[in-house]
Amino acid sequence: MPKSTHFPALQSRDFRIFFIGQSISLIGTWMQNTVQPYLAYRMSNQPLYLGMIGFATTLPTLLLTLPAGVYIERMNKRQVVIVLQTLLMLQALTMAALTLSGHITIGWIVALSFIAGVGQALEVPARQAMLIELVGKEGLPNAIGLNSTSFNMARVVGPLFSTPFLVLLQDQGEGWAFLANGISFLFVIVSLFLIHPAPINTAPSERHSVIYDLREGQRFITTSTLITTLIFMASLMSFFGFPNIQQIPVFAHDVLTQTNDTQADIAARNTALVFAQGLGALIAAVTVTTSSVSLKRKGLLLTIGQFVFAIGLLAFSQSRWLPLSLLTMMLIGWGTVTALSLTNTLIQLAVPNTLRARVMSTYFWALQGIAPFGSLFIGWLADHYDAPLAALVGGVFCLLAPLVINLFTPTVRRITI
Repeated sequence: MPKSTHFPALQSRDFRIFFIGQSISLIGTWMQNTVQPYLAYRMSNQPLYLGMIGFATTLPTLLLTLPAGVYIERMNKRQVVIVLQTLLMLQALTMAALTLSGHITIGWIVALSFIAGVGQALEVPARQAMLIELVGKEGLPNAIGLNSTSFNMARVVGPLFSTPFLVLLQDQGEGWAFLANGISFLFVIVSLFLIHPAPINTAPSERHSVIYDLREGQRFITTSTLITTLIFMASLMSFFGFPNIQQIPVFAHDVLTQTNDTQADIAARNTALVFAQGLGALIAAVTVTTSSVSLKRKGLLLTIGQFVFAIGLLAFSQSRWLPLSLLTMMLIGWGTVTALSLTNTLIQLAVPNTLRARVMSTYFWALQGIAPFGSLFIGWLADHYDAPLAALVGGVFCLLAPLVINLFTPTVRRITI
């Protein structure tokens, strides 16, 4: 394959195979991500349940991700990812069976969301740590960018594919979407069997206890102002900002309601909001990916992404007009991916191989581990007051936090890795 200066990661046969399989699977994942909260709100009509589902999904990250990073460094990462992708496939198929048989309840959704959260809490750090084994350190930034592009392409295509299920099949639509997601996992699982990563020695030279290795990773983080700041800012967005996205069905059903709305109208509006967020995210992912080799001011662009996310969330909280809401969702998607993709890249480039899984698991813990409490907080605000107020509060904190941090330290915005 001809050498490409823009996509060095694609020079790797194994990465190409994995990238294709994962890209197909992610479309199914985003179909489920679109229809599951819609189903929960259609069944309950209570925003608090959306927060509870978010809590159940992210709670395993709080409990499992940090020790998982230590164990992952000692294991075959490809085998770990295969097992966990299989678990996620079984979770989707169970959701499909319960929904299509008419036995689905909010309790089942919460319980199965917890199981999915367990799989994600362990799979993400393992998959992130596996990337360098597929492309090497030089291709790593581009591999991260391509993965982000694939993820966010799925955020656009997945909701589009879910629309016919929700609009045409109505009460049975969610179940068929869950089934499609379950089947889609076969593509990534098969791709994992076809690749042969080149293992990098990431285990410590001396075997220590899990506690010792965990503390070693935390010591490295606390001695790096850059990594500490990046992880802290990601955790603030995770608590105050991202849980508001779980409330999209509330905005579609109640805030942006129109006279004589039908169930199909509400479903289409819900899908359009998710699609708009995905479109903004995709634009950001493509921008970051195509410039990942030449882009030097990664820290400055990351900071811009944080502010765009906050401004988009504030505007979304005040909008009562669907076109404006769609535009603000695009800003939210663009800001989210710009900030998180570059945070991921900067952390991975700054970390030695022997600590990568431990540091990435800490980053993922900060991103998702405190999210359960953010989900409950935002869900409680939306339930007891309203969803726009919850989004307003989240937007204010997401705007003030990077503003204050950048006033006190220019570490992130001036980084030029």
